[in-house]
Amino acid sequence: MIDQYQPCPRCGAGNAQKLSFTWWGGLLGPKLLTHVKCGNCAHKFNGKTGKDNTTGIVIYSVVVGLVVFGIVFVFVVAAALLALAH
Repeated sequence: MIDQYQPCPRCGAGNAQKLSFTWWGGLLGPKLLTHVKCGNCAHKFNGKTGKDNTTGIVIYSVVVGLVVFGIVFVFVVAAALLALAH
């Protein structure tokens, strides 16, 4: 049987399970980064490359943070302009 994901870089086991939810990425982040967890040692890594996902997690978090900040900023400016107009 061919393993679906790369073997664990920490222990070498080939029984990684895809994560469907994480605190940093919700439902979308783990899918985008193919974030998996080793069934043997619980190490989490990129299932496609077998490498650490820390850089991808940081980039994902910054981008999501900027998008949320942008949306909040637009609403605050819109509310201020509406308040000034009345």
